[in-house]
Amino acid sequence: MIELDPVIHAPARLRIMTTLDEALEEGDEIAFPTLQKLLDMTAGNLTTHLSKLEAAGYVSSTKTFAGRKPATLVAITPNGRAAFRAYRTQLLQLLGGSR
Repeated sequence: MIELDPVIHAPARLRIMTTLDEALEEGDEIAFPTLQKLLDMTAGNLTTHLSKLEAAGYVSSTKTFAGRKPATLVAITPNGRAAFRAYRTQLLQLLGGSR
């Protein structure tokens, strides 16, 4: 039986990883409010799921300032991109598809 990555498998984290994989090139970052809007998630919910992904080494966040306002930038790590793509391949195999 194929074992899917439980960190990615939660629906909200799967949506986050899919969005980051599709939206960001290697080394790119996305502003937290932009990601929040794309995913239509509350700030607290997104923060909770990003924390789990960051603990697994799948995403990174950078705290900075835009002028005088604090800003958080989020990126998918190389390990996160590899884990997501492995997850996607395993899921497709499980469903009987190929890609």
